[in-house]
Amino acid sequence: MKLLFLVLSSLFFQTYAVFAMGPTQDACTDQTPCRIGDRSYHVKLPDDWDGVTPMPVLLHFHGWQRQGSLIVRHQRISGATRRRGVLLVAPNGLGRSWDFWRAGTPDVAFARAVLEDVRKTYPVIDGQIFVSGYSWGSNMAWRFVCEDGADVAALLAISGTLSQAEDCATAPGQVRQVYGLNDQVLDFPFGPGGDTEYPVYLWREKFGCGAGTPEGPWNARDFLTFRRTTWDCDGGSVSLDIHPGGHFIPHGWIARQLDQILGLPYSYP
Repeated sequence: MKLLFLVLSSLFFQTYAVFAMGPTQDACTDQTPCRIGDRSYHVKLPDDWDGVTPMPVLLHFHGWQRQGSLIVRHQRISGATRRRGVLLVAPNGLGRSWDFWRAGTPDVAFARAVLEDVRKTYPVIDGQIFVSGYSWGSNMAWRFVCEDGADVAALLAISGTLSQAEDCATAPGQVRQVYGLNDQVLDFPFGPGGDTEYPVYLWREKFGCGAGTPEGPWNARDFLTFRRTTWDCDGGSVSLDIHPGGHFIPHGWIARQLDQILGLPYSYP
């Protein structure tokens, strides 16, 4: 019995030491990609992480012709995560793009494999897995949570959706979408009669939402104001931020969503 205790104690302290020291010397961070099969992804650690404390994760899909190497140094993405104790994970799409057009795309399986690989290296809070994306990456984020989102706490989608007629097998705990009315790249998906609440119609139907509640304007920077509508639903929650601009990641938007979800005092950046 004493021998068993000593063995278990040794295993515990070895495991603790791995996390206490952080990633091993040959681990990948920032601009060094992490390999998984013939594909890769990037990670960005939070500021002042102690190497032990479990972290929330933001899995972010890059836009068309981008890569994860940009995401982990993007001020409006990694600038938000690293100040809030969130581990940023940025997979690389094949051909700098994503296959989100149809159900069963291999990119969903790849993204799941990335999350599982991250768990082997870092302590992760399972109930705080967030999925985000911009442009075609937003479309991919929708595709992922639509097919494999049962453990996803929130979808943070920027300037991109799927067809609102999509039949989703799974859903995240909550949905937060932002879109510009003057988007010239992925046109704002107006609904029948010019309905501006249509970009989240799919989730409102799946969650059994009633009428939306306007929350009034807000902004992170004076030059861009959002108009937010929220829905409290039977199966989750939905919010939609609309702004008068075009196709871009708005200043402070990801930061504000993380502050609200994690119960942190709002700050910028």
